[in-house]
Amino acid sequence: MVTLEKIYHAAYVLKDVARKTDMIAAPNLYSGAEVFLKTENLQRTGSFKLRGAYYKISQLSDEQKKAGIIACSAGNHAQGVALAAGRMGIKSVICMPASAPISKVEATKSFGAEVCLVDGTYDDAHDKAVQLQQETGATFIHPFDDDEVIAGQGTIGLEILDQLPDVDAVVVPVGGGGLISGVAYAVKKLNPNVKVYGVQAENAGSMARSVHEGHPVTLDTVATFADGIAVKTPGDITYEVTRQYVDDVVTVSEDEIATAILALMERQKLVAEGAGAVSVAAVLFNKLPIQGKKVVCLVSGGNIDVNILSRVITRGLVTSGRNALLTIALDDRPGQLVGVSSIVSRCGANVVSVHHERADANMAISSCYLHIGMETRNFEQISQIKQALTQAGFVIVNDK
Repeated sequence: MVTLEKIYHAAYVLKDVARKTDMIAAPNLYSGAEVFLKTENLQRTGSFKLRGAYYKISQLSDEQKKAGIIACSAGNHAQGVALAAGRMGIKSVICMPASAPISKVEATKSFGAEVCLVDGTYDDAHDKAVQLQQETGATFIHPFDDDEVIAGQGTIGLEILDQLPDVDAVVVPVGGGGLISGVAYAVKKLNPNVKVYGVQAENAGSMARSVHEGHPVTLDTVATFADGIAVKTPGDITYEVTRQYVDDVVTVSEDEIATAILALMERQKLVAEGAGAVSVAAVLFNKLPIQGKKVVCLVSGGNIDVNILSRVITRGLVTSGRNALLTIALDDRPGQLVGVSSIVSRCGANVVSVHHERADANMAISSCYLHIGMETRNFEQISQIKQALTQAGFVIVNDK
């Protein structure tokens, strides 16, 4: 069972291993509440997972350590296990989805682990790890459904209450539920008045559905770029702890996650992965009853693949009204582009791309489509540009 005593013991074991990550005030992030960020993205290995993995492995017997360990992970647990095993001189094999970001795979290897890539999702990697464990007799280190792992993650709850004693609410990313189980247990046992909310990607909302429907739910598929929380089924232990100690679990869309990543980069100079940013997304898009409250968003990880990051930034710019693409029907004659660009310039936006399309079978032979990409300030400016173009006689046929 998870106990406060075990969480405090984990904090003692981890004091020279895991950083007590900073609690950063974020006044420019959201005006409706006093927001603070618990920056586990700045943890060693780039995520909170080191805490649970290290504590679990530290509690193994000498015989278990000698037999080696096996784990499954989308990337962050893998790095935590690999680092812990390396420091304790234990052989480790990590099963990871073949779709895991290359950066996470290579980081795991760099800590000395043997990586086994498995086609499919995290759950497929889990099945492979269980198979290998049965064949080899090594100890399986579950990423979330384990009392010691949960206790290790719960040390974050102790730190939050120590760093911000008058906190009103804690917002926590949720995949399989190990993080929120540990944090919620520690926080609620020490201060039951603090609200604890979980956040999942809406395309991987297994815990949210489970809590709302009153029983564990297994999803047929998960589809989110927040790979760290792409879990089809919550754990048995984590479901029960979440059901008992968490006030609510909500979901956010892919676009909302992208917007949160962009906001953290621009306003707080922090890099978060998709799984790490869902807590901020829930606050930014008013998914929780936190108006006027003192709120901690747990930014659980920062191990985002740079290739994904560029696409996420682009999506975040579009979602927040910072980029726009208009398609305008024009008579194909000189001066039309000048007219459009002068209106965009007068409204204070910047043209970044222009493409003429003359081959569409639905347009008149003497017409063309102008696709124009713009850098804008917000949706209000986009509306102003569209209104000015319409008033000038231009026909907007599509906009994004």
